[in-house]
Amino acid sequence: MKSSVIIFPGSNCDRDMDVALRKFGFKNQMVWHNDKSIPKSDLIVLPGGFSYGDYLRCGSIASKSKIIKSVIDFANSGGLVLGICNGFQILTETGLLNGILQQNKFLNFICSNVFVKVKDKNNNYFNEVKKDVLELHIAHNEGNYFCSEDELKSLEDNNQIAVTYCGEDGAENETTNPNGAIKNIAGIFNNNKNVLGMMPHPERMIDKYLSGEDGSLFFKNILDNFK
Repeated sequence: MKSSVIIFPGSNCDRDMDVALRKFGFKNQMVWHNDKSIPKSDLIVLPGGFSYGDYLRCGSIASKSKIIKSVIDFANSGGLVLGICNGFQILTETGLLNGILQQNKFLNFICSNVFVKVKDKNNNYFNEVKKDVLELHIAHNEGNYFCSEDELKSLEDNNQIAVTYCGEDGAENETTNPNGAIKNIAGIFNNNKNVLGMMPHPERMIDKYLSGEDGSLFFKNILDNFK
């Protein structure tokens, strides 16, 4: 399976993502934001970081990069597009995903492990993941997901909520919500479920000696869908 990671000025998780993808057998390529085309790929990843220093809005300037047209065309053709953290923010700015990522509820930068509940497995990202609750990592200042009432109803009706913040036991409430996101939302799909944006970092949870291994389940599942 071939993957491409897009690098923007200010990206700081692109190499982490490259390491994770290669570890699980992806033939990964690094693509510069100023390029106009993407090499043949099965998966495109917009990584975490602080593209363009988060000026204007997080992901706003990156969403106008030359490479984005190719990303949008790839997504609209049914290709898998994954946005992690800043990548999620960029996807909302492009319009590929609904909603926005606001500043965290308590105006603080959060860097910690969290538990998230997989809400829908009818997709290529989570369909064979055996666990319903995953331990992943977050590191963001603007991860507070918000959308209109109509958009939220659409997300719920179409099962487009991918993962939500929860406790280790799967309980979802205000105490397990680290940033104030509406309905504890940590990640969402587009309508066709080929585009996924989420704030947690699976690439940081692929080694039991460094952090944890729940991210491994995520990457292995994507790869297995293309075997």
